[in-house]
Amino acid sequence: MHYLLTVIGDTDNPADDSAPGAIDAFNDRLRAEGRWVFGGGLTNPRDATVTDSRGGEPVLTDGPFVESKEFLAGFWVVTADDLDAALALSADASRACHRKIELRPFGGVA
Repeated sequence: MHYLLTVIGDTDNPADDSAPGAIDAFNDRLRAEGRWVFGGGLTNPRDATVTDSRGGEPVLTDGPFVESKEFLAGFWVVTADDLDAALALSADASRACHRKIELRPFGGVA
């Protein structure tokens, strides 16, 4: 099963980067265990552009969709046998990047 591990950034509590290379080591482990599907870090939310085409013509707005102190800082898509295995990966991911991680399973057909 595929799971999304979302890295939650926080403007009031920036990440502690005191363990350089920890994320790379976690990524290498995911690859070695055959759990890696895709992942990456994201730039600051101020670099975002929101596209809304619900009214026909697209409307483009600079900046994030919502103003919030928490934001999407990065993510992993991983494979895990079950929720317990995915939860263990999310705990390791949180330790590697020193941020909160939200875990969500993919649903339906992908």
